[in-house]
Amino acid sequence: MIADSHCHLDNSHLYNQLDDVVKRAQSNQIKYLLTICTTLESFEKIKLIVKQYSNIYGTFGIHPHESNKYKNVDLKFILNEKKKYKKIIGIGETGLDFYYNHSDKKTQKISFIEHIHAASQLNIPIIVHSRNAEIDTYEILKSEMKNSNLKVLLHCFTGSKNFANKLIDLNCYISVSGIITFKNSGELADTVASIPMKNLLVETDSPFLAPLPYRGKFNEPSYIIHTVEKLSKIMKTSKETIMSYTTNNFKNLFKLT
Repeated sequence: MIADSHCHLDNSHLYNQLDDVVKRAQSNQIKYLLTICTTLESFEKIKLIVKQYSNIYGTFGIHPHESNKYKNVDLKFILNEKKKYKKIIGIGETGLDFYYNHSDKKTQKISFIEHIHAASQLNIPIIVHSRNAEIDTYEILKSEMKNSNLKVLLHCFTGSKNFANKLIDLNCYISVSGIITFKNSGELADTVASIPMKNLLVETDSPFLAPLPYRGKFNEPSYIIHTVEKLSKIMKTSKETIMSYTTNNFKNLFKLT
């Protein structure tokens, strides 16, 4: 069985055919799906999704792109929202994105830290997005993890080997997506190969980043099998071993039985 640790089932392309999407996922050995919140509007759909499907869980958080728009989503706001819903098992996606700068850096950092404090108080994992912001992401995590029990999942990892090593030193989990199947992903594959299996998860980030042979098309959770296959080659082990490790890591991180 497999756990898709990061998908966006509230996206209209998936949401409008969700029964079929879930059936295709189940037929491809996917037992758990974690649908990720990015805005308050997306959370409204996520609440409905996790209520309808027993194998789907959700998160609450504001994507760094949206942090200017949702400055009211602070520690108190996050705590209040999470406590209403048992199947909301993580905080995020939050973090830093200095590639697009849709929100200014200062506001992104403030929002990121508010999410971290919420995750720490709630004792649930935080899902982190980091793009062109390795130094700032690491420094914030390192500082905030000194005196907390914070559990961190870096999603859709495409960073440097140095960044990966630093995250591993902090005992973070690292999730890989269909990007590892792309033909130009050799450097990323080398980095992923150096990550201990105990720190690895897999994801689709669907409907984005479809793996080969579906690159350029809408992604969906069932396609995660292609990422698992590529990861097994990178790690020089079997698909079954990848499934077992990544699913157990997911269950341990999110305290699922």
